[in-house]
Amino acid sequence: MPAGPAPTTATRRSLVTGAGEPSAGRGRAGAPGFSAQCRCGGAQHDGRAGRRRRSLTAPPRRYRRPVPVERHRPGVDRVGLGLGVGAYLLWGVLPLYFPLLEPAGAVEIIAHRVVWSLLFCLLALAATRGLGSLRAAVASRRTLATLAAAGALVATNWLVYVYGVLSGHTVDAALGYYINPLVTVALAVVVLGERLRRAQWLAIALGAAAVVVITVGMRRLPWVAVALAVTFAVYGLVKNRVGRTVGAAGSLTVETAAMTPFALAYLAVLAADDRLTFVRGGWHAAALAGLGIVTAVPLLLFGGAARRLPLSVVGMLQYLAPTLQFVVAVAVFREPMPGVRWAGFALVWAALVVLTVDGLRAGRPPRPRGRPVGEADAAQATVNQ
Repeated sequence: MPAGPAPTTATRRSLVTGAGEPSAGRGRAGAPGFSAQCRCGGAQHDGRAGRRRRSLTAPPRRYRRPVPVERHRPGVDRVGLGLGVGAYLLWGVLPLYFPLLEPAGAVEIIAHRVVWSLLFCLLALAATRGLGSLRAAVASRRTLATLAAAGALVATNWLVYVYGVLSGHTVDAALGYYINPLVTVALAVVVLGERLRRAQWLAIALGAAAVVVITVGMRRLPWVAVALAVTFAVYGLVKNRVGRTVGAAGSLTVETAAMTPFALAYLAVLAADDRLTFVRGGWHAAALAGLGIVTAVPLLLFGGAARRLPLSVVGMLQYLAPTLQFVVAVAVFREPMPGVRWAGFALVWAALVVLTVDGLRAGRPPRPRGRPVGEADAAQATVNQ
C-alpha cells in the first residue's frame, strides 16, 4: 500500500504538542487551511492555561506588609518643660511673698535678699560640687567687672519691683516684664546696630503706643514698668557679654557677692538706728532669710530648663510670669483696671503676638530636600538644644 505524504514539520509539532486540536470555527490540525497565525494563537492559549494551572497548584504567596520607617520627630523635653514652668510659676506668684515681710521697707528687703541669696547659692554650689565654676568668673578681671555691673543692675531691678508691689503698682510691674522683650529688641538696634524686620518694628511701635496710652489715660508715666523693662534689658545685654563661661548659679553668686558689702553696710546702719526689723526674730526673721530660697530656686530651675529646651519654647514660657503677676494684682490685690489700662495692655499683648510669631518664622530653617520630614526636624531640634 502506498504510503501517504510525509508529515511536515508543522504537522509533527502539532501532533506532539496538541496545538492543532479542533476548535470552534476551525478545521482539524494539519488541514490545508491551518495557518501559522492559528498555530501561534494556540501557543498563546496554551501559555495562559499553563499559568492558570500553575496558579492553582502552587502554594499561595505570603503578603509582606512594608515595614514603616520610624521618623524621629523632635519632642519637648518633659523634664525641661516642667523645670521651666516651675521657674516662671514661682516668679509669677512672687508678689504674694513680699507683703509678708512688712514692716520691713523695700531697701531692707533687697539688702536681705542680696545677703541670703549669696549664702544659699554658695550652699547650693557646695552641695552640687560646683564651686569650681566660680574660677571662670574670677579668673578674668573683665568678667568680674561685668558681673559686678550686672549685680548692680539686678539689685536695682529687684528694688524697683519690690517697691512697686508694696506701693500698689503690681500691675505696672507686670507691664514692665511684658514690654521687656520689646525694649531688648530696641537695645539691639541702638547698642548692637542690628537691623530689624518689619514685624519687629511694628511690635516696638505697638509697645510704645501702649505706654503712651497708659500715660495719657492715667495722667502719669508708668515709671515702674519702664524702669523694670530698661534695667532688665540692660542686665541681659551685660550678661550677654559674659557668654556661657559662667553658669546661672555661679553668675548669681558673683553678682550678689559684689552687692553684699553695700547690703551689709545698709543693714548695719539700720541696726545702729534701731530700725532693723530682722532682730524681732520669729516668723519675720525666717521670712527675710527665706528670700535667699525664693530668689535662687527659680533661677536654678530656669538654668536646668534652658539647657534642655529650645530657645523658642523658653521665649514663650517667659510670658507666664507677668501673666500670673497681672492676675495676682487684679484678683488678689484688687488694683484698679480702668478702660485705658485695658487698652494699653491690649496693645502690649498684640505687640507680643507679632513679636513671637515673627521670631518663630525667622527661626524656622528651610526644610532640606531629599530628606524625610522627621530627620530634618530632629536635626533642627538638636541644633536648638
